[in-house]
Amino acid sequence: MSVAEDFGGRSVREQVTAAEWQARVDLAATYRLVAHYGWDDLIFTHISMRVPGEDECFLINPYGMTFDEITASSLVKIDLDGNIVMPTDYMVNPAGFTIHSAVHSAGADAHCVIHTHSDDGVAVSAQADGLLPLSQTAMIVLGDIAYHGYEGIALDLDERERLIADLGTKHCMILRNHGLLTTGATCADAFLRLFFLERACTMQIRALSGGVKLNMPDQGVPEKTADQGKFGTHAGIGNLSWPALLRTLDRKDRSFRD
Repeated sequence: MSVAEDFGGRSVREQVTAAEWQARVDLAATYRLVAHYGWDDLIFTHISMRVPGEDECFLINPYGMTFDEITASSLVKIDLDGNIVMPTDYMVNPAGFTIHSAVHSAGADAHCVIHTHSDDGVAVSAQADGLLPLSQTAMIVLGDIAYHGYEGIALDLDERERLIADLGTKHCMILRNHGLLTTGATCADAFLRLFFLERACTMQIRALSGGVKLNMPDQGVPEKTADQGKFGTHAGIGNLSWPALLRTLDRKDRSFRD
């Protein structure tokens, strides 16, 4: 059976609402963008999107597909208990379910959740001081970052309570010795937060590897910059860049829309 069809031969698009189909296209695009920027990790890590109008259900990647082959139809629909609610040939990553079900169940505006294991993101997550105000990019996101201590591979469901508590009202999280996580009301918002956080981590790793004395901003400047960026309070932050990002994907490979 194709992942694009159910047992009756109907396409996924024919089975879902227009709002869910748009969410599927946006989520598939987010997977492709993470792969485009090199932040994927083979078939591991995950991005999810709450199903519009179905708060108890969200979409996540089929475990076994790389991010650059995810399509709108191939995404797996599951509920907050981990039950697959539409026919598919695939299972979901158990660790992905633990992390994403936690955030979706707790965050009213956490409709999209992105988790990565990028080289620089993991490197910063292993540094005791976490993200430093070494760049404008870092200072923009600093005020919206939470931290969560490493507890092992996220297979224990009781970790969800601690993860939710640590995230609080923030939209970005550094998972210690593990990776990065961002949330947003839309895929566009979550992705732009990830873009800034990933680049801030890369800039930090490069700055620290330079072997020279670092220039730290004056007192109060990081807070001022964070307030100017308003990543934690401004809804729709990703709207300006999202159409351009979709055009980039369309020029490269439009199959994410299938």
